[in-house]
Amino acid sequence: MRGVSTSHPPTRSFQPRRRALPPARAERYQRLLTQWALPVTGEMLCFEDLFAAAGCNPEVVLDIGFGGGEGLIELAAIRPAEALIGVDVHTPGVATVLEAIDTEGWQHVRVVEGDVLELLPRIPVSSLAGVRLFFPDPWPKNKQRHRRLARPDVVTRLVDRLRIGGTLHVATDIADYATQTLAVCGAEPRLSGGIVPRPSWRPLTRFERRGLDEGRTPTDLIYERTS
Repeated sequence: MRGVSTSHPPTRSFQPRRRALPPARAERYQRLLTQWALPVTGEMLCFEDLFAAAGCNPEVVLDIGFGGGEGLIELAAIRPAEALIGVDVHTPGVATVLEAIDTEGWQHVRVVEGDVLELLPRIPVSSLAGVRLFFPDPWPKNKQRHRRLARPDVVTRLVDRLRIGGTLHVATDIADYATQTLAVCGAEPRLSGGIVPRPSWRPLTRFERRGLDEGRTPTDLIYERTS
């Protein structure tokens, strides 16, 4: 039929959670987006230029799905030499991170509002010191599992962008997601690692605390790119 697309939409890796902000906050949000946010699509990023004002040669970490933003903000505060690119679609969380950047005057943090799968083509290969995937959408139903980020095609693309010695850190309180991550990352020949004790430095977010209250046990998995 004319005007009707017969192609399938791209597979989303997230549950849409866009919520309207109060007018005053929405106005600040739009202003800060122009200052500190990166478009999800565009030319290849140059980290040296992007973080030049930080005054150092930073370790660049991609933080995927930072939710409410409190974990990213905590790590940004205690690790000023670590450049962070946070990507999420949760508008209030993006706004919270942008406000922290503005309030603290941070030069080492940037935000992307969008899907990480659309962002990856902008990230140079072998450039990242780390990728963090903390409590991603679990997509629990069998018919939804093709949307999980812990799947072979996505892990391959993430590892492509890690430098040698860079780390992929996944945290989840969904046992089946941890099992899937073990299988997928274990099959990636460039990775070495597995389940580790909960790192003391990883922030305890509201989402994790809620899971603990509901009886779920978090699992941390850390892998290093070795080749």
